[in-house]
Amino acid sequence: MIKFFVKTYGCQMNVRDSGLVTALLIKHGHVAVATEQEADLIVINTCSVRGKAEDKALGKLRLMTITKKEFPNRIVGAIGCMVQRLGEDIFDKVPHLDFAIGPNRITSLPGIIDAIQAGQGPICDVGLDKGTEEELSAHSESGISAFVNILFGCNRRCTYCIVPSVRGTEWSRPAESIVNEIKVLADNGIKEVTLLGQSVMAYGKRNEVHPEDYISPNGYIEPLSRLLEAVNNIEGINRIRFTSGHPSGCTIELAKAMRELTAVCAHMHLPVQSGSDSILKRMRRGYTVDEYRAAVARLRNVLPDIAITTDVIVGFPGETEEDFEQTRALMNEIGFNNAFIFKYSTRPSTPAAEWEDNVTDEEKMNRNQILLKDQDERASAISNALIGKNVDILVEGVSSRNKDRWMGRTEANTITVFENDGTVKVGDIIKVHINRATIFTLYGEIVK
Repeated sequence: MIKFFVKTYGCQMNVRDSGLVTALLIKHGHVAVATEQEADLIVINTCSVRGKAEDKALGKLRLMTITKKEFPNRIVGAIGCMVQRLGEDIFDKVPHLDFAIGPNRITSLPGIIDAIQAGQGPICDVGLDKGTEEELSAHSESGISAFVNILFGCNRRCTYCIVPSVRGTEWSRPAESIVNEIKVLADNGIKEVTLLGQSVMAYGKRNEVHPEDYISPNGYIEPLSRLLEAVNNIEGINRIRFTSGHPSGCTIELAKAMRELTAVCAHMHLPVQSGSDSILKRMRRGYTVDEYRAAVARLRNVLPDIAITTDVIVGFPGETEEDFEQTRALMNEIGFNNAFIFKYSTRPSTPAAEWEDNVTDEEKMNRNQILLKDQDERASAISNALIGKNVDILVEGVSSRNKDRWMGRTEANTITVFENDGTVKVGDIIKVHINRATIFTLYGEIVK
C-alpha cells in the first residue's frame, strides 16, 4: 500500500485524467492523501498547451525530485501531454524522475508503480493504447459533479495547437459505455456531468458509437444530440454540460436538443480565438467570422438566453492592430458571458512555430489587458441584469469564503451565494432571488 498525491496542471481533460489515475490507484490498493508531505508517491499531471504551463510542471517536478534526498523511498513521476511531447528527453530535464507516462497510457500507471517497486526504472510509456472501457470508466469523485470523457484526440490541426500531436487522432467512445458509466455515477450521488472532448461536437463522426437498437424518442439523428438524450434519461442526473464546442457543430438540431432536454444546461463554451478572417485562416480554424456569427445566431434563435463563453488568443503571428480591433469588436458584438484570453505562446512542432512571432510581449500584454477590461464590463452588466430575478442553481455546499453561507451554480455556471435556512441540501436544485451581484458572483436568498 502506497500513500499518493496527484498535482494537476491544465484543462478539464487533465482534471479528469487525474481523477482516473486516482481511482485506478485506489482500486489497486493505494491510498490518496491530502498533501505532498504525506505522500510516498507523487504524480504530476502536466500540460503542454502553453509554454508557461510546461515551465510550471517542470519546476514542480524538479522540486519534488529534490525532496527524494529527504525521502529516499519516495516515487516521483510525470503523466500527461508534456510527457508525450518530450518522451524520454524528460529524464534529461528532470534527473531522478522515476516514470513518465503519456496521456494515452495513464491506465498503465498501477502496473508501472509495481515495476518501480520491484527495482525497475526509470520507465517511459508514451504508447497509444488507451486501455479498456472498464479502466476508462473508473471514478473516485465524492461530490455532486463529474467529468466524463466521450471523445479523445483531435483532427482539426489548428496551426498553433499541439493537442493533436500529444493527444492523438480523434476517437469517440461507445455511447453504451458512456451511459453505463454515468448510471454508476448517478447511483453514487453525482448530479451533474460534463461531457469532455477536445472538439466535443465531433463526437461519433469518425466511428460508430451508438447501439444498433437505440431509437431516439425525439427523433435526433446527430450522434451528440442522441448521446445527450440518452444521458438526460438517466435518473438522478439533473444537469449536463459539454465542452469544448466548434461553430461547425452548432446545428439547429443540437440547439433544439439543448432546449428540449431538461437536464442539458443552456450554456455553450464556443472558442472564437480571433475576430479577424485573415488570422482565423492562418490559425486554420475552419470558419470565418460570419460563420461564427451564424453559429451563435442558430443557438440564440432557439435558446435566446443561452450563456456563451469563449477562448481568445492575442498576439498571434501576423496579428495587426486592425486584426486586434476586429477581435475586440466581435467580442462586444457577441456579448460573451465570459472569455478566457491568452497571449500567444509558440509551441514546438506546430506550423505557427515556423512563423515570425512578430508581436512584442509588451503589445501582447497590452491587448490582453484591453480585452480583459472589456470582458469585465460585459460580465458585470450581465450579472447586474439578474438583480431582482430568480435563478435556478445546483447546490454545491458551504461557501469556501464564508462558512456561514452556501453556494451553487446557475446553468450559465455562475457562482451564486445564499444563506441556507436549513431546508436545502447538497445536490438540490433551488430557486434563488438575486439581490446583489459582482462581476463573477451572484448573491441572493432562497425563494420559498
